[in-house]
Amino acid sequence: MYPYCYGLDVHKKNVVACALTPEGKEIRTFLTMTDDLIELGDWLKSKGCTHVVMESTASYWKPICNLLELEEFEVMVVDAKHIKNVPGRKTDVKDAEWIAGLLQYGLIQGSYIPTREQRELRELIRYR
Repeated sequence: MYPYCYGLDVHKKNVVACALTPEGKEIRTFLTMTDDLIELGDWLKSKGCTHVVMESTASYWKPICNLLELEEFEVMVVDAKHIKNVPGRKTDVKDAEWIAGLLQYGLIQGSYIPTREQRELRELIRYR
């Protein structure tokens, strides 16, 4: 379905990104500091990315999703239970590759994420 697929395995201190393109597979790891996430966005742009899928791990996906939305990527957050890999030796690199592969064949359904305006309104109401 998608020739250019990108899967992100998100953790507290790093993000493992896998790019599956017609040219091949490339995997990189980025830290979760703002400058590093901007570098992640630039790397995705340089690869011709339009759609990104990430596993929703606690609330660590939120800053990544916000930054990638600003860069006009189509971001899909999925529940980890729905994309469980086959049992065996599990690594972050294999997870990122598995997520990208599921996107490539259209086998992922994203979780409901409110629009940016709705999220900002929720934060404002919660602060009040």
